[in-house]
Amino acid sequence: MQRYSGFGLVKHALSHHENWQKVWRSPEPKKEYDVVIVGGGGHGLATAYYLAKEHGITNVAVIEKGWLGGGNTARNTTLVRSNYLWDEAAALYEHSMKLWEGLSQDLNYNVMFSQRGVLNLGHTLQDMRDIQRRVNANRLQGIDGEVLDAQQVQELVPAMDCSSRARYPILGASWQPRGGVARHDAVAWGFARGADSLGVDLIQQTEVTGFRKQDGAIVGVETSRGFIGAKRVGVVTAGNSGVMAEKAGFRLPLESHPLQALVSEPLKPILDTVVMSNHVHGYVSQSDKGDLVIGAGIDGYVGYGQRGSYPTIEHTLQAIVEMFPIFSRVRMNRQWGGIVDTCPDACPIISKTPVKGLYFNCGWGTGGFKATPGSGNVFAWTLAKGRTHPLAEPFSYDRFNTGKLIDEHGAAGVAH
Repeated sequence: MQRYSGFGLVKHALSHHENWQKVWRSPEPKKEYDVVIVGGGGHGLATAYYLAKEHGITNVAVIEKGWLGGGNTARNTTLVRSNYLWDEAAALYEHSMKLWEGLSQDLNYNVMFSQRGVLNLGHTLQDMRDIQRRVNANRLQGIDGEVLDAQQVQELVPAMDCSSRARYPILGASWQPRGGVARHDAVAWGFARGADSLGVDLIQQTEVTGFRKQDGAIVGVETSRGFIGAKRVGVVTAGNSGVMAEKAGFRLPLESHPLQALVSEPLKPILDTVVMSNHVHGYVSQSDKGDLVIGAGIDGYVGYGQRGSYPTIEHTLQAIVEMFPIFSRVRMNRQWGGIVDTCPDACPIISKTPVKGLYFNCGWGTGGFKATPGSGNVFAWTLAKGRTHPLAEPFSYDRFNTGKLIDEHGAAGVAH
């Protein structure tokens, strides 16, 4: 792999930038691999990278039915934070946060991780009690967090309406300074480049159509390009996970919903942090290109259409204008939807399955992007060792039978 550096940039400028290496290969699939990863999004590519880097398993294929990073990874709003309430969720997301902090150097690829801080606003006394509870819990977990009052919020975000005249007055907020945003495409490309350089085969435009089993154990996958053998298979297909599980002969407690997002026309710098409100229901940040990146919650109905409904967009924009009246004349540029898979307790499934050698990493709902490096890291460990990583044990498929749910949904009052 050609390492990127400032000196390299100068050197290639002398040849008019005509001699750059391809970022990754486009190999033909082998007949058999030690590990096959189904799904070439951020989590799948991260899994392949850490399998090769940390466990020395390089006979690995990532099989993607479209293009790398072209699903939910390309459709999210790039938010990164770790201030979840329950110990199990907080530990996993904080593990991911620590990997984020050194990721660009590790990959030798700029993922544009910007630790500009994340605000969770409180509009009622109950909101503020929940915020204080979560910040106190985070401090006990070793995660940074502060409780701010309305005056401190106004100083941090001058463009926001923190007056008592607001329809939903801002009483305060939680503040995680280490949170921020990253460039979604760059994360996928960085992991793809890193995995490819270590010998992983990245196979695009190839759909997995089924799983071949023998005596209750996985022996490979059926694809649109024929059968590919594998000793272990990891499935990381986000909103398509329920479909993949049925092809393997079992069901998962998942629902697939469109999650919408939208961006505005480019603006001069006005917002240098991430602002979230679960009560008014919207969140916004400003990208490096200047556009406002806006999102909220999932559409209420289930479906696989990557568009979503207009009422959800309207509701989200109402929330943003409620908090930022100054944005009311900004024009929206484009909108899109990604299909997220949600669990009843709003936490993921990282687990072995009833089929020996088949593992699933799914159910991240609206919180998957921020967990990308941590998810890939623990899932790679699980695939390499054949047993669940200690951080992933609470997220077992079995918890829906035992009743040991994590219920981050109701606890932290957050969806992103």
